[in-house]
Amino acid sequence: MSASFDSMSAQQWIRLVAIVGAYALLRPYVIKMGAKYQEKQFEKAQQEDTTKISPNQLRGELGIPEDSEDDDEEAETTAADWGKKARKRQRNMIKQLLDAEEKRLQETLDEQEDKDIEEFLVG
Repeated sequence: MSASFDSMSAQQWIRLVAIVGAYALLRPYVIKMGAKYQEKQFEKAQQEDTTKISPNQLRGELGIPEDSEDDDEEAETTAADWGKKARKRQRNMIKQLLDAEEKRLQETLDEQEDKDIEEFLVG
């Protein structure tokens, strides 16, 4: 092994130093690129796992449906419709709370405008 190093010319030494130096400089970047590639592959695999049909989807639970006007509250519930009334009540309650908050804000705005007008009338 030492005989091969003894017989190397200056050009071969420079080539060896350049290769070892490039390896030492580029290795961290190559490792980072590999880590990013693995992370992307892992995320892709996770997304594929989540796109598989879950048992709930097989039973008919496809998430919270949008509010539609043709829903009949007195309709007989099935396994697929279980919880639909509760979701509908929750949506209605949230709408009522938002409407009440908007009304309160509008009233405070009106009161503020009334105070401004009163200030000009009195002063």
